[in-house]
Amino acid sequence: MYHELTKWRSAKVKRCSSFDVTGRNADWWAIQPGEARVLADIKGPGRITHIWMTQRHHYRECLLRMTWDNAPHASVLVPLGDFFGLGHSIVNSYQSFLFSASTADNNRFNSGCALNCYVQMPFRERAVIELINESNEVHGQYFYIDFETYDHPLGDDELYFHAEFRRENPFGGWAHEIPVNIPESNIVNKEQLAYKNNYVILETKGRGHYIGCNISVTNFQGSWWGEGDDMIWVDGYKWPPDLHGTGSEDYLNQAWGMQRNAFMRNGSSIFEGDTHGYQTSYVHHIDNPVRFEKSIKVTIEHGHGNHLCNEMSSVAYWYAAEPTAAVKVPPVNKRLPVLRDRSGNWNNEPKIQTTSRKVVLNDEMRAMKKFFQSRVKQYEDLAKKREGQDKKRKK
Repeated sequence: MYHELTKWRSAKVKRCSSFDVTGRNADWWAIQPGEARVLADIKGPGRITHIWMTQRHHYRECLLRMTWDNAPHASVLVPLGDFFGLGHSIVNSYQSFLFSASTADNNRFNSGCALNCYVQMPFRERAVIELINESNEVHGQYFYIDFETYDHPLGDDELYFHAEFRRENPFGGWAHEIPVNIPESNIVNKEQLAYKNNYVILETKGRGHYIGCNISVTNFQGSWWGEGDDMIWVDGYKWPPDLHGTGSEDYLNQAWGMQRNAFMRNGSSIFEGDTHGYQTSYVHHIDNPVRFEKSIKVTIEHGHGNHLCNEMSSVAYWYAAEPTAAVKVPPVNKRLPVLRDRSGNWNNEPKIQTTSRKVVLNDEMRAMKKFFQSRVKQYEDLAKKREGQDKKRKK
């Protein structure tokens, strides 16, 4: 990574920023509700080298959109906070090689926060970076976009940066009532069953390499949300997949659950123990990108065998040989964080939900649900019996 610092590169270094062109100190842009404002429009060949942004709110309402080389579609389309590794509109300080954030209001919704991106973004003809304000309020944005331009063409091996946001609220699991790591959740999940039902982080065609993701979970159930194996298919379906993992925390390079830490290649930018149920964790494949020639499908189970129904969101990061369209982002009301009411219950009304598919129960799933229900009834009957015995003794 740092060996490039010792090499001379002929380039013009420049910046687009929100500085006050009058020479005064109003160094921010007011972006109106519904407005898509161009932050940078750069003629290539060149490379985005650093992005810094700060704002007080609208982390899910505002979208970052990036388009390379006059493509008819955006290759980056992600809510502002999620792009920089912070889900749920929550701010928190953390650091990694690719992204960092700094705030005085850790683990709070919609507060002032500095966001940094160090991902390299080369382009040949043109780079357009926009911020889209889909809130119903004026959005105040400070920003730097540092870049360099060249008087020579980029090499044929330079790839285009991509990022996209996906969400399932709730994920369409088959047995949310069953906790993780008990026999009833330990169903067989393999082959086409896994290929069709797992949570999808990225599915794209072309040539390139996947460099990681962040995953956000709103833990409705309240127990451990993990144990989901990562399964990544390269250049088409096969079983087993090219990369098959052993659990959610394992794919995120942790173990025995998630811990309150943020490392340079992996960690948690938001830890649910500090936020009453909201988690965002990341893993960046800087040293071990997943390379593909034709296609890639990056998935993970939500709970073993996809039995849980928590809210799941993610951002995938990858490079591709050609500018490829990022998937469409859900509308504002279907991507805002799920909040709790005054009683502490999750206020996940149907009008804010977005579930693209539900797991269709097979015979084993039905049997496990029935067995779990029978066990619950046994415990309830036993509890009633003991309660009756206690009342008799007190008399």
